[in-house]
Amino acid sequence: MSDVTTVINQAKEAMEKALNHLEIELTKIRAGKANPSILDNVMVDVYGSKAPINNAASINTQDARTIIIQPWDKSMLTPIEKAIQMANLGFNPQNDGVIIRITVPPLTEERRRELSKNAKSVGEDAKVGIRNARKEAMELVKKLQKDGLPKDEAKDAETKIQTLTDQFVVKTDKHIEQKEKEIMTV
Repeated sequence: MSDVTTVINQAKEAMEKALNHLEIELTKIRAGKANPSILDNVMVDVYGSKAPINNAASINTQDARTIIIQPWDKSMLTPIEKAIQMANLGFNPQNDGVIIRITVPPLTEERRRELSKNAKSVGEDAKVGIRNARKEAMELVKKLQKDGLPKDEAKDAETKIQTLTDQFVVKTDKHIEQKEKEIMTV
């Protein structure tokens, strides 16, 4: 029975990873509010090598529409500003010689729909990860059954795996629904 428990626990772990990845990806989709995580994928040329922007500066929100970037070294102002422009995030960074200020523009209806589609796409990717975990677990249960696991225990395990899958798909749908609501709220 411990083999079946191990298979179920591995499936649950894989599904949790897919859900955690979804949550991280959804934070990167901006919903018209200033959020420092929007800049997570921006790479800055720091003394000849590329590094994430948060390795070169402190990033904070001043209010709902403004992100403040304060480099630890003033010589990094221009490279950070260029990196933000090159990332093509739709922002126009303003460098005042001390900090870089980004004003997050309000989203247009068209951009909101585009971001909503993007959120759905990320959600579908998470569901694919969840289903792949289910498929692997089901295959392992079938293999255990061939190796002598009683049929009723195998059926129980498959039912538990399917229930787990359904729970994670519902959680994924709730995350997507919440993000779409956040995006579409003006």
